[in-house]
Amino acid sequence: MNLKERFRLSRFISGEKAVDEPVTLNHRRIFILPTQRGLGFVLLIALLLLIAFVYNNNLAYMLAFLLASVFFVTILHSYKSLSGLIVQKGRSKAVFAGEAAGFEIHINNPGDMERRQIHIKLQDSQSLTMQPQSTAHITLYSITRQRGWHEAGTVTVSSTFPLGLFRTWSPIRFNLKALVYPKPAHLEIPFPVTPSAQDRQGFSRKSGDDFYGLQQYQPGDPIKHIHWKAFAKGLGAFSKQYGGEDSAQIRLDYELAPGHDVEQRLSQLCRWVVDAEQAGISYGFSLPGLKLPPDNGPAHYRKCLEALALFR
Repeated sequence: MNLKERFRLSRFISGEKAVDEPVTLNHRRIFILPTQRGLGFVLLIALLLLIAFVYNNNLAYMLAFLLASVFFVTILHSYKSLSGLIVQKGRSKAVFAGEAAGFEIHINNPGDMERRQIHIKLQDSQSLTMQPQSTAHITLYSITRQRGWHEAGTVTVSSTFPLGLFRTWSPIRFNLKALVYPKPAHLEIPFPVTPSAQDRQGFSRKSGDDFYGLQQYQPGDPIKHIHWKAFAKGLGAFSKQYGGEDSAQIRLDYELAPGHDVEQRLSQLCRWVVDAEQAGISYGFSLPGLKLPPDNGPAHYRKCLEALALFR
């Protein structure tokens, strides 16, 4: 690394280029600056030296030099509080847009020295004390705002140990990201009606207590099944449908999803996928360029949500 790259400002804030392998904190990655308390300590030393010079007071000189030695020795101890720690990335789980994505971070202390007041920060911050030859596993969270891949960003490991006169920190970037699904729509809109589902709904009633979905209100539907929230919002009259294991198959199609733009359609499709999976309904899934046969279960559910998250 040349001199220009070594003093590049981004190294002090966002760290070096993103990596996959574990990072060992050393002199190249650890930065040290005085804290506000440390600057006040320097001002005190300067004031003592001024008093000693004006009044030619040997005791004032002695106290000033003693405090100065404490100040400079603290630099070494501050550096040792982070030096040698090994930081590596863990796993991340998919979330819906608007939720906090969790990123696992593992910190290993291979030395024989206890590490105190270690702070690890992403958007939130956690503090810990590490015993000699131990490993800490923590999860840092970052709020997501849109679907797709959400990168973890810069993880900052820092400490103000031992006296709070200096802050030592090391910004680290990993190739760590979480998949973000679209945010499910808030409105409970009926599943799109397919011919097979329409035939089943026309000739038989669902049995069981599991919520199946909504359909347009038909004369004779029980009053207790009317979806009053949708009716109060002026969305029309719908009745709640319930079904057990014999519920009809449905197809969730992008072309049948209501919405003014792509994101609204994907949001509604996401709502249908979540509701169908919770109700135990076998559902097919269609996006432009992708068609999945009817199925249910965690694997099918994950495939549908991943397709929604990465749709372009």
